[in-house]
Amino acid sequence: MDDFTGDDITGDAGRRLAARFEADRPHLTAVAYRLLGSAAEAEDALQEAWLRASEADLDEVRNVTGWLTTVVTRVCLNLLRARRNRREEFLDAHDHDHAHDHAYDKAYDHARDAPPLPAEAGDPAREALLADEVGVALLVVLDALGPAERVAFVLHDLFAVPFEEIAPLVERTPAATRQLASRARRRVQGRPPAPAAAVQRRRAVEAFLAATRGGDFTALLALLDPDVVLHADARVVPTPEPLTVRGAVPVAQGAMAAVARAQVTGLALLDGEFGLVMAPYGRPRLVLAFAFGADGRITGIDIVAEPERLRGTEIAVVDPPHREADGSGEVDQ
Repeated sequence: MDDFTGDDITGDAGRRLAARFEADRPHLTAVAYRLLGSAAEAEDALQEAWLRASEADLDEVRNVTGWLTTVVTRVCLNLLRARRNRREEFLDAHDHDHAHDHAYDKAYDHARDAPPLPAEAGDPAREALLADEVGVALLVVLDALGPAERVAFVLHDLFAVPFEEIAPLVERTPAATRQLASRARRRVQGRPPAPAAAVQRRRAVEAFLAATRGGDFTALLALLDPDVVLHADARVVPTPEPLTVRGAVPVAQGAMAAVARAQVTGLALLDGEFGLVMAPYGRPRLVLAFAFGADGRITGIDIVAEPERLRGTEIAVVDPPHREADGSGEVDQ
């Protein structure tokens, strides 16, 4: 048990609390990022949590890490509720913002050959790295959950917090909190992929993403049928009319032009089939559905960016999310 009594925040107790907060920062950041889907907002949440912690009376706190997790969660829950009430996008109210896409293009062009370094909150390269680490599809599904559902699922399924500790945070009974997490879990899992050639198709889609990210033109050509046909709706480019591209070389050339956008694209189940979703900050901008020939090569790619069609596509996680090792034990109320 840590002793934070006997001094104000400017004394020894304050220094010990600050040291504990820094030691717990990776765990607290992981919680905040999975609750909010944005490194920038997660950092803001931690700043607010520190302000609250530095003014609190910790005499009765037994588990400081658990208590700090509670503070961070309450801040995130308030942000989620405010975001939902405003009914507006975190970054932009437009369905497709080319200036935003250009920010990713520019950030990646500068960072692609450099080792990963700590970046300031809101940096697109950092956001892309975190999204890839957590899973783009998981962030998309989490963003579609209600605030209480998201808190219940993230804390229980990803950080092993008991429902009895989560219930007061979401103002539900433990049984109702369990139902929230269960409902969220069903949405995260979605539908299983079709069993026929499932492993081969998954590998092909993953290889397509890897080749696009790496700008590997030869690898792309090897994955594509010579007569592959790509369809893109009018919102993808955008263009006045939907776009059709035929042939492996033109399709691979188009993929080479999307290297930066591929950094915020991840494997997902699209209506139960393996595909890709591009989703900066967990907000889906477009999806890629694939068709395959008997030899396993890609014969068709359908790129969808129209909002109505996106809303009609069930996006689910391919692999169950893993629990984070936090060592906090419990959430202290």
